Amino acid sequence: MFARVTPFKMKASSTQDAIDLIEKMKPQIMALGGMVQFTTVMNEDGSGYVVSVIESEAHSEANQPHVAKIWGAFADHLEAMPVPQGFPVVAHWAP
Repeated sequence: MFARVTPFKMKASSTQDAIDLIEKMKPQIMALGGMVQFTTVMNEDGSGYVVSVIESEAHSEANQPHVAKIWGAFADHLEAMPVPQGFPVVAHWAP
């Protein structure tokens, strides 16, 4: 498995709009190839992270054009376009 961890900063005035948009885009996000799990966390100031666990790095790379379009939908809410980081998963647990 592979994970993309993406730090982001939403404009403070746009946090609720961004949350609403995340919910609206759930079908597109979850349809990305190899998606295993998707989590977004965000503080009240708009700073946060997206953590997506994907079946493989190859799936993650193939998804990049689609991910760029998804982030593009958030352009009006973001302070700057985020830069994702990728990592091999060494542990992925659930109860």
